[in-house]
Amino acid sequence: MGVKIRGAEWRASRMTRSIFWAAACFAFIMAVLPHPPEVPGHPNDKVQHIAAFATLALLGSFAYPRTALSKLLLWLSLFGAAIEVVQAIPALHRDSDVLDWLADTIAVALVLLVRRWRTRKASA
Repeated sequence: MGVKIRGAEWRASRMTRSIFWAAACFAFIMAVLPHPPEVPGHPNDKVQHIAAFATLALLGSFAYPRTALSKLLLWLSLFGAAIEVVQAIPALHRDSDVLDWLADTIAVALVLLVRRWRTRKASA
């Protein structure tokens, strides 16, 4: 006997927000580990950034459907910038790169544009 949740309710549910925050924590931890595990297929650094932030943008748009997409873009972009600042700490033995932040921001923007387009298309 499961409880049926409509799409809009699921998107704003506590579970959806928990999934988003778990993904954000996972992304942060993987980004700051001195020696993160290898990803299957060995994608390059930019591909990993794009995949992580595209996922965060999609999850964030479902978890916070009433939040303006521009605000979500801003916060996720700042999160990407914060990761780069932390990666600049020498003890972490990570490379900080403004192009990584740019890849993060572009991935978020593209996903949110597609979400806006699909939402408008569905309501028309």
